[in-house]
Amino acid sequence: MSGTQGIEFTADVLVIGGGPAGAWAAWSAAREGAKVVLADKGYLGSSGATAPGGTNLLVLPPDRELRDAAVRQRVEASGYLAEERWIHRVLDQVYTSLLLVESWGYPFVRDENGTPMRNHLQGPEYMKLMRRAAAKAGVRILDQSPALELLRDEHGAAGARGVSRLDGREWTVRAHAVVIATGGCAFLSKGLGCNVLTGEGLLMSAELGAELSGMEFTRQYAPSAAFGTVTRGRLLNWATLYDEEGQELEGHGNRGGLHRLLHEGKKVFAVMDKADTEEKRSILRQSHAIFFLPYDRAGIDPFTQPFPLTLRYEGTVRGTGGLRLTEDDCSTTVPGLYAAGDAATRERVTGAISGGGAYNASWAISSGTWAGAGAARYALSQGRDAGQRLARPAGTAGTAAYEAGAAGSFQAQDVIEGVQREVFPLGINYYRSVPVLKQSLQRLDALWSGMGGAVPDTVQARVRSREAAAMAAAARWMYSAALGRRETRGMHTLAEYPQADPLQQHRLIVSGIGGIRLRPEAVPGSPAVRIETLQEEVRT
Repeated sequence: MSGTQGIEFTADVLVIGGGPAGAWAAWSAAREGAKVVLADKGYLGSSGATAPGGTNLLVLPPDRELRDAAVRQRVEASGYLAEERWIHRVLDQVYTSLLLVESWGYPFVRDENGTPMRNHLQGPEYMKLMRRAAAKAGVRILDQSPALELLRDEHGAAGARGVSRLDGREWTVRAHAVVIATGGCAFLSKGLGCNVLTGEGLLMSAELGAELSGMEFTRQYAPSAAFGTVTRGRLLNWATLYDEEGQELEGHGNRGGLHRLLHEGKKVFAVMDKADTEEKRSILRQSHAIFFLPYDRAGIDPFTQPFPLTLRYEGTVRGTGGLRLTEDDCSTTVPGLYAAGDAATRERVTGAISGGGAYNASWAISSGTWAGAGAARYALSQGRDAGQRLARPAGTAGTAAYEAGAAGSFQAQDVIEGVQREVFPLGINYYRSVPVLKQSLQRLDALWSGMGGAVPDTVQARVRSREAAAMAAAARWMYSAALGRRETRGMHTLAEYPQADPLQQHRLIVSGIGGIRLRPEAVPGSPAVRIETLQEEVRT
């Protein structure tokens, strides 16, 4: 804040984000000998989607034949946009990293033979261990310290600056390398643990010229009790769904029916009557205790009493899109800038289908480890003090300082509500069609063009303004990419193009802040690639 003396740090590596990917990146960079600072919008150990609940993991024993079959099946399911080599890398890294987690004291459940079952982690215990491991490795942790913008110079990324919610002071970290581990963008849809995920890492990186990939695969809505925020919907597989006339939805829990009825403005109810014994109910409660909290608070027994359902949009969190990676160390096209977790594209391991669940958790461990190590090696190779770099802030929308009497202020709440009106409705984002998406993108473009106003000089206003700008940017990238992929593949559909097109077996790379650019990128080993400029098609 103006008038308040800021604090400055110098590091080899700055990690932005305190979920599992950020924690692994910070630990990994420190293990390489780098001086590391981690800045988190919340509190490392409790913020983000993983900390409140349990998470499954991709764990396959190092049996080559078994793994090869599973990987080939995954590549096929991905719409042939994933790469076998990257899936194998994730499987290998997770297997190794979970041995570390166990050595740090995580109490994995053991089977009847005493063998640890390392395919599941409870979020609170897991993240508590990760915070302890990072701190023990020497990482300096800045809690409640959201980053507002990156620093840059002629060599690339050079740190970041932000503000502390604890004392209102600005902080600046000058570093040779930055790892973006800020998670995806859930557009403030109130999913449990997801309301800190608003896309600033994507915007900050794009302001430095970084590219994104997979942004069209962002059509995931999670079922949730209408009175709750828990979006871990797997336990609803034990439920029967009914319409408001009491008719069972076709196929027992048919999710397509859920989307259709809610889109039509009708109500849908569920009751978890497939858990028909006390033993089953007890197992479900023990496996995912947080799922039942909203029901207990509302005084509802979900096993016997119907409850209303809703859908919460999950944006890029359970989608696929994020910062494009150029090398195995999760580097981006900007020198010194790395990406990990949901802030990075997961196309290399999930292709066109959701990166949620076990893939997200495993990707966070793997990409965090690789990005941290890569950033450390890059930073330590620079051979000089990062504090000597003549870095300058790179922020654009939502960063203009407010001056008394200045005309035009940035109305963050108006921007947020405007973006939500475009990305939440099933009729725009789930049941996608060319004319509807084009109209929505035009409204988002108009929203973006009005974001040049100044930001009031308070901590909350500055943070909220960047969240609003990031949400608008993410929505524009999503719909630009969706219009560029004129087919139906994985999570992406267009009503006018209901089939997958073999000639579009490529990735779509998105870049730009004001003017958005698209270009196709071949998938390594892909037999069919159509390379042409798509931007004009998209914008007309």
